[in-house]
Amino acid sequence: MIVVMGATGATGTALLHSLRTLDAPVRALTRTPHRPLPAAAGVRLRPVQVQHADATDPDSLRSAFQGATQLFLAMANGPAQVELETRVIDIAARAGIGHIVKISAPAAEPDSPVAVSRGHHTVEEHLRASGLTHTVLRPYAFMQNLLRLAPTVAQGLVLGAMGDAPCNYVDCRDIGDVAAAALTRADVAGGSYTLTGPQAVAHPDLAARLTTLTGRPVRYVDLAPAELRDTLVRRGGMPDWLAAHVAEIQQLAVARPETPTGTVAGILGRPPRTLDAFLDEHRDHFRA
Repeated sequence: MIVVMGATGATGTALLHSLRTLDAPVRALTRTPHRPLPAAAGVRLRPVQVQHADATDPDSLRSAFQGATQLFLAMANGPAQVELETRVIDIAARAGIGHIVKISAPAAEPDSPVAVSRGHHTVEEHLRASGLTHTVLRPYAFMQNLLRLAPTVAQGLVLGAMGDAPCNYVDCRDIGDVAAAALTRADVAGGSYTLTGPQAVAHPDLAARLTTLTGRPVRYVDLAPAELRDTLVRRGGMPDWLAAHVAEIQQLAVARPETPTGTVAGILGRPPRTLDAFLDEHRDHFRA
């Protein structure tokens, strides 16, 4: 039995579909079990067990992990992430789970300039010390997060603090497919993988693609990191820590120019999904 934490998130949802397509036994964990899981239209797939579990509730985790052999660990970034993920790992180890696939982040280093990445490094070290077989996935920017730009795109703007530095984007569905491979293939399990799409795209180029997609002018406005943080908090309603994280990862891309890897293609035997295909798939979202 494979347990999936974060089953209603973008990556967890993609992983569930991949595992069901492979006819793997899956238990989806969610804090809102009454909320139905997304269905694959027109496709008949193995049913998924859905069970309530909360990382802040050890008893719910112990119950959810019973009879499971593998765990997919993905949690939303946040101030409590290190505490919660290390707790999950400890409970999983005691419950008899033998393999954990963890979603981490690029630059997961002890001295990373990105606070969230430093936290992921701490969790990775805890996972190594656990003695469990573990697979670490380090995806770059999710294409799905670009959907959040729609309100400013409607105003003809893309805001950032990256200048013309390229950014690696990756589709969450490719991350889900790679995670499914790690959970079902011995040749993939146990590795550490940096995941990107096929092309790194700078913000000015992104704005140009959105101009073509929407049929109206969209321009990139480059801000100082502090100004971007303030704008995200004041206009976007982001919590301070998240706005700081966005600015930090954009500055990391400036300091360490991003280039695509061939990891997704190497594992899946097919090219990763492209940014243009993703934008075209969601053209109505940006045109609204």
